[in-house]
Amino acid sequence: MIYRVSHTTTYNYENGVTFCHNIATIKPKHILGQNVLDYNLKISPLPTEFSERIDFFGNTITRFAIQDYHEELKVTAESTIEKDYTLIPDITRSITGIQITLEEAKSYLRSHNPEISEVKQFMLESILIAKITPEIRTYAEISFKPNRSIFEAAQELMQRIFTDFEFNPDVTNVATPIQEVMTKRKGVCQDFAQIAIACLRSVGLPARYVSGYIETLPPPGKEKLVGADASHAWFSVYIPTFGWVDFDPTNNQIPKNQHIITAYGRDYYDVPPLKGVIFSSGDNELDVAVDISRIN
Repeated sequence: MIYRVSHTTTYNYENGVTFCHNIATIKPKHILGQNVLDYNLKISPLPTEFSERIDFFGNTITRFAIQDYHEELKVTAESTIEKDYTLIPDITRSITGIQITLEEAKSYLRSHNPEISEVKQFMLESILIAKITPEIRTYAEISFKPNRSIFEAAQELMQRIFTDFEFNPDVTNVATPIQEVMTKRKGVCQDFAQIAIACLRSVGLPARYVSGYIETLPPPGKEKLVGADASHAWFSVYIPTFGWVDFDPTNNQIPKNQHIITAYGRDYYDVPPLKGVIFSSGDNELDVAVDISRIN
């Protein structure tokens, strides 16, 4: 499957901006099962400084600065992506991986095996997933029993979050603490991913935040609306002897071709699509438009 992805972020500033410095994390990853065929980043006004590098997590980070007065900033990332999830190892076909229990995983993670040193960082608290409460641990322990398969427990956790939490974009924002999301049982994809990650870390498992896109399909017989797609987020759990396995609690599914990955991090704070600092006063308006179209 080949997709064309367009992601446009537009800021309109009430009193204009004299200087801005920004960081973008919107270039899709080139990994097994996902091939970046083409990528182009358009920035208006043209930046006076521009650089690109690979960060600690292996994501492509773009830094740019604009030192000219402007009243609008427009950043458009256009990508062509080839997806083939059949290239990714299927845990359901791995007898060893699918049977690893919580106790076996914790024992394995206590070892000094250098191959898992990088994995262990995803067991620690992070900026937006800190001070994990007893309520979150209790919620996690409903699914995670000592001698139960991690894969089976993580799949059930995904299903429970899908059932127990209401998708509502008007209740939370990027700064809403996970404890508040847990209490309200409402939020968006990033909240559900971070709740799941908090649950996994509370029982001693490595879990990472996955940012990207998901193709939305129209109802049968209906045309797809322009702008109907969106940035998306889900979670991934590390299963010893097998590797990372992704789960999407917002849609209650294991990601396949419709999920396009841009970055991995400890939580949303590590991988926002665009963030920055401006010299200005007054209000500003933000508009984000994402379109994903199949080429074949």
